[in-house]
Amino acid sequence: MTQKQVLAADLGASSGRIMAGRYDGRRITLETIHRFSNDPVTMGDTMYWDFPRLFYEIKHGLLKAKSHGGFGSIGIDTWGVDYGLLDSKGRLLGNPVHYRDRRTEGYLKKSEQMIDKKRFYEITGNQFMEINTAFQLLAFHADSPELLKQADSLLLMPDLFRYFLSGEKNSECSIASTTQLFDMREKQWSWEVIKRLELPERLFTPLVPWGAVTGKISSPVCEELGILPANVIAVAGHDTQSAMAAIPAQEKDYIFLSCGTWSILGTELDSPVISEKSLKYNITNELGVEGKYSFLKNIIGLWLVQESQRQWLREGRNYDFARLEEMASRAEILKSFITPDAPEFLPPGDVPERIRSFCRKAGQPVPETEGEIICCINQSLAMSYRKALDEIAECTGKTYSMIYLVGGGAQSRLLCQMTADACNCTVIAGPIEATAFGNVMVQYIADHEFSNLQQARKVLAESVEPILYEPKQAERWEEAYQWYRENF
Repeated sequence: MTQKQVLAADLGASSGRIMAGRYDGRRITLETIHRFSNDPVTMGDTMYWDFPRLFYEIKHGLLKAKSHGGFGSIGIDTWGVDYGLLDSKGRLLGNPVHYRDRRTEGYLKKSEQMIDKKRFYEITGNQFMEINTAFQLLAFHADSPELLKQADSLLLMPDLFRYFLSGEKNSECSIASTTQLFDMREKQWSWEVIKRLELPERLFTPLVPWGAVTGKISSPVCEELGILPANVIAVAGHDTQSAMAAIPAQEKDYIFLSCGTWSILGTELDSPVISEKSLKYNITNELGVEGKYSFLKNIIGLWLVQESQRQWLREGRNYDFARLEEMASRAEILKSFITPDAPEFLPPGDVPERIRSFCRKAGQPVPETEGEIICCINQSLAMSYRKALDEIAECTGKTYSMIYLVGGGAQSRLLCQMTADACNCTVIAGPIEATAFGNVMVQYIADHEFSNLQQARKVLAESVEPILYEPKQAERWEEAYQWYRENF
């Protein structure tokens, strides 16, 4: 039995939290120590992450943790694909650019002149998205070649935070596997892809596996905060893989749905699926805990709700999520749909008006009220989940009857029920803080409190109380889904 408390720094695309985890020999518990927003900053024509402020928030969380029982280690997970560049003295060369910045437009197409698309996918197994690190670097190389010459190393976001905590430069494998610069079968950087894209090889730091102790909190940080030099552990740095670790499943074949700003739907496999069919469906592979692979689809998620909420706030109407869900539950279902991943929904802005415009052009009833907009978003997400599930099942040759839905979306009863109805599957919702649980579990595996992930998941299943949703209107949703597939 351990009495050691550990910290999970879990930074999502819209908010961050520092959570204390404790395992008493029977249950894993979490306590929020510090919570903060993660707000992009646009200066000129570029959208940035506010890295100095985010690092300040992490340090503030460490300071708070000192009066909450201390901690023996810390792990950091974040969103994928974004990075920071360091010069030869380890100084940050500008704030990391946000993946929603428009600089990557056209660079996926340009990459096809440098490497055959089929070969590109055959090596990396990654879904083609212009936000991916490979295309960000192509854009940066074209726009700022002199600054790139000053760069000595590239660190993805969780690795960048770990570096400024510990002073150690390395790249954890799960986050590296999001870049489209990683050889998915060989589990190492793809020097072939890096050379074909004419990127400097010096940028890419040594890879470390999940669970590696990569150093201790540095003396300057300890002195500044008055804390002890705890271990810094490379957990599954991509928040999707931390959430994947915290799926409380005991069966082998299931679907997971990590639902936050992004929705990530997929399954866990022993080896990657890289085939003509998975390329056709643009499904991605990622490396996870214990060498498992996640075969998944990235879908825009609660970003659509969050950005609608921000738009209404700009118009003087302040709604919390509970109020929006209440209004949506009164709207008539299955009237209007959007394609959540349509390009017009990716940038910030007036999402409600974009939804109306999309429906108008598609010849559908136009959602006017706030409730109708949120209902449209939720049922469109549910339909996109079903489509992704069908494509994954076709590629793996397996059937799935259970969906484990984790993350913030587990709080939405409307979305959970619509997902059960659209997919004709049982939805098991929870835990909400899956990424933090997974982060903590990996730290305890690294500290030998758990012998493996299966044991940790079994303990987690006994530590949380998920909510079950069964399909209620499967035939009606099936009819609507067939229409959706034919039209979108």
